[in-house]
Parts: sequence; C-alpha cells; structure tokens
Amino acid sequence: MVRWRSGTVQAVRRRWHGAAELEVTTDDGPVRALAYPELVGEPRPGDRVLLNVGALVMGLGTGGYALVVALPDRLPADPPDAGTDRDAGHLVKARYTPLQAIRLGVDEEASPHREVMAAATSLEGMPVVTADLHSALPAVVAAVRLDRPGARIAYVMTDGGALPAWFSRTLDGLRDQLAGTITTGQAFGGDLEASTVHTGLLAARHVLRADVTVVAQGPGNLGTGTTWGFSGVALGEAINAIGTLGGRPVGSLRLSTGDGRPRHRGVSHHSLTAYGKVALLTADLPVPDGLEPGLAAEIDAALAPLAARHRLPRVPVDGLDEALRASPVPLSTMGRKLDQDHAYFMAAAAAGRFAASLI
Repeated sequence: MVRWRSGTVQAVRRRWHGAAELEVTTDDGPVRALAYPELVGEPRPGDRVLLNVGALVMGLGTGGYALVVALPDRLPADPPDAGTDRDAGHLVKARYTPLQAIRLGVDEEASPHREVMAAATSLEGMPVVTADLHSALPAVVAAVRLDRPGARIAYVMTDGGALPAWFSRTLDGLRDQLAGTITTGQAFGGDLEASTVHTGLLAARHVLRADVTVVAQGPGNLGTGTTWGFSGVALGEAINAIGTLGGRPVGSLRLSTGDGRPRHRGVSHHSLTAYGKVALLTADLPVPDGLEPGLAAEIDAALAPLAARHRLPRVPVDGLDEALRASPVPLSTMGRKLDQDHAYFMAAAAAGRFAASLI
C-alpha cells in the first residue's frame, strides 16, 4: 500500500539529469525527497508536495528518498506537442499506475526512426554484455573504453529495477561515455524508448549505431532470497533475445568475495540460475584471470555445469584495475566499493574486455 505524506519544499539540494533532490518538511520531520520534473514539474522552495514515503519508512533500497507524486498547487502544463492523437507518441510506460507516462517509441509511426526500425531485423553480430545489477555498467564501460576507446557503447535498460532512468546518477555521470540509453518494457526516461528488449537492442544497433551494447536493469533490484524470485532472472531471457536477433551474447558473471550472504559468494546463484536455467542459447561467460587460487577453484567448480551450453573464456586483467579506478563515476555495489568487492567489478570489466575484442 502507498504511505502518503504532504510536505513543503525547503530547498533544492542538487540536480542531475532528469531528477531534483529536495529537502522537504513533513509532519513527521524533514525528509530527503526526489522529484522527476518531466513527470511532476519543476519544484521550488515553498511548494507543497505530495509524497510517497512507503519504501523510505520501510528502509528499502530507494537511496533514502521519499518520492514526489505531485505539486498539487502548481500542476505543470501539458507538453506543448501533446495533442489528442498519437503524433507525440503513444507508448504508455508504468501502465495503469497513477503516474503512467506516455512516451514516443523508437519504432512507432510518429518516430523519426520508424523507417530504420521497420527494416531492422538483425544485430549483425554486435556483442552485447548482460549484467544482473546496474552497478556493473560503469565497470563494463571502463573496460571497453580501455581497449577500444573509439567504440560506440549503448545501454539498454530493462525494467527489473528503477523504472525512471532519471533515478540513476551513474547514467548521469556516463552520459558522455555512452552513445545513448534506451529504456525498455515499463522503464522510461532514456534517450530512446522501446517497448521490448528486442526492439531496444535493434535500436541500439541501427539507430544509435552502437558497436557494443550493455543490457542491465536500472538501479535497485527485486529479490526474495529464493531460487527464482529475483528480477535478474530476466538476464537469461536477454541472452535468448540477443542470440535470436543475431547478436553475440556476453554474460557478466556476478562474482563476490565481499557479500555477506552465502548465496552470492563466489558465483552468485543469480548468475547460475539466469545463465544456467533460463538462457536457452549459447553465450560467452568470461572469467577474469588472476583471482586468488581458492576463489578461482570455487568459481570453476560452480561454473562447470554451465560449460555444456556456454563458453567460459579466460580473460587477462592487465590494466583493468587502473581503468576501474579511473571511472568517471564512483563504483559501488550493494554499498560496497571497489576494494571491498574487487572480484565483482573485475568480472564485469572482464566481460567488457571480452566484448571489446569481438567488435
């Protein structure tokens, strides 16, 4: 259920692409709130705001934010190009929720890319890196940039985590590193909008002219601690989509030495389930060289059953640590920095390096 609060904006603390962080006072005291101006309008000090505080009250992974639902006393005007027909787009994202957003899809009739998308049928062998956490994205990008600095990198964001791409400060910091972001499914707010991962991949190749693409959910993910109850299971379906469309799937393995939960140490059960049980087509699952011998043996044993379907190439890691430390955005996964879970980021970088070798 929604936990509602009303409050007053005291200050706009900072901004990044698509988002504004606010200081808001409520009857319960001050809170940090996040507004998406494209949805609710531009907040100003003194505005009354309607907030959803459910995840904040429960301590869930929203970055500690209340979320602005509306500026009820100062509603934004309709977009200038929004008529009653479909000329401005008719893709409805976050469908049938109170904040459903109507976007222009990359392949619909009104899109300037319609002709290109109508003719697009293949990824033409483009390497596509899949990762189950958003935090892998900057590590993959850093490795590709190291080995192929001129490569065009696209990001296809799935809807397993945050729906608005604007939530991600990582994406804001990588804007000059990426050819563009495509939000798929119920996710929205990318440079391009697509209805499915399939059309998102085709748009990455044929509209953004990407040499390599990364597919991952937005920040935050859903997990219940059970074998099948996590949003990253969609990775396996992404492998199937990439292979079906004639791309080269490269799976970033979720490795960890820093996660306190046994199911995520070594090779996470998320990777073993998504790649081992959901993916029906063959992918490359790169394994970084140079891991501590005990960890390497544990990983090899966990991955052995996957070798019947997938390739497990070994990837040299020279230069990758330096590239990770030079990332334009901070590296963090589940609150752990680079040195607190080095294997996680090195595995993502190894996937990026392997994909770069296929360009």
